[in-house]
Amino acid sequence: MIAMASFTDLVPAPGNPSIDWPTIEQTFDWFRRLSDCPQDPVFHAEGDVGIHTRMVAEALVADEAWRRCDAVSRASLFWAALLHDVAKPDCTRLEPGGRVTSPGHSRRGQIMARRILWRAAAPFRQREEICHLITHHQMPLYLIERNKPERRVHAVSLQTRCDLLSILAKADVNGRRCDDPNRLLDNIELFRALAREERCYAEPRRFASAHSRFLYFRKADRAPHYEAYDDWTGHATLLSGMPASGKSTWLRAYAGDAEIISLDDLRHELEVEPDAPQGPVVAAARERARAALRAGRPLIWNATNLSRARRGPLVDLCAAYRTKVTIAYFETTEAEAARRNAARESPVPARALERMLDHWEAPDLTECHALDVRLT
Repeated sequence: MIAMASFTDLVPAPGNPSIDWPTIEQTFDWFRRLSDCPQDPVFHAEGDVGIHTRMVAEALVADEAWRRCDAVSRASLFWAALLHDVAKPDCTRLEPGGRVTSPGHSRRGQIMARRILWRAAAPFRQREEICHLITHHQMPLYLIERNKPERRVHAVSLQTRCDLLSILAKADVNGRRCDDPNRLLDNIELFRALAREERCYAEPRRFASAHSRFLYFRKADRAPHYEAYDDWTGHATLLSGMPASGKSTWLRAYAGDAEIISLDDLRHELEVEPDAPQGPVVAAARERARAALRAGRPLIWNATNLSRARRGPLVDLCAAYRTKVTIAYFETTEAEAARRNAARESPVPARALERMLDHWEAPDLTECHALDVRLT
């Protein structure tokens, strides 16, 4: 683990951009792992992931665009550069014919970085900015060649900053040896132009309303400027957060007369152990939710809901009943979560908590009508 002071101290100053590689290598086992991970020489003739990561960070701090950023943005970019390929050792494989690939390393890297930065006590909003710089670090290199690039850039702008993403992508290109760097750099410039044209280069894309935004990301034929007619009257709140993050405390204070769907309560009622197959519990929860949604009653779904894959079907269920969705996201520090968990009547086992962290994706505004972040 690294203290917050070290988290900021390791970021080079713009007037003296030398990187303390010895401290980074001695401190982080995830950084040391990068040097054991090969890359495809067609795209990375410079060598292994460790060499590439060093070159990317060096290219970043030499860039005038990085030096002109404010201190928070410089720190976000620096840590994104160090962590952008953190998942390659877990995702890399040798394909038939000798090609080296690492499918899914960007999304997996986001999840790994979130755990690393949470344990480093990085500020929540800055941490999420870094995580999504990692999620999308390859996008500016190829986005202009994809279908509907505007929709993708709108989504990115709600998760991180497109201007910072373009700076990271440039460093990613300048920190490698490949056959077509000029094409990649040209694509980054086209990405920048597109983000400016779509009015989301240095700020989130604006929509006519929260409902318009929600439907835009659910319907492929929606125009971003379209103002959706809003006749949805129901409301549901999906709770999201690790155990002991404050969800139950919030429920006691704010649930009111809402129908509460609690997977923990249903497990107890149905006598299903947490490690047993959860099909009967989920089926019972969804049936109770449907009854509340049909009746138009306010609904609260109380579960960890830590991944988009978990939240997505619940949002779909609510949308099928024309019910607006708020995601209430709860988080506390690692030390406080451990203290609260130990004080519970039935603490969550450490192995179960680690499994949850392996799938941890904080929610964002591409998923819901409203996002209520509560740092407890």
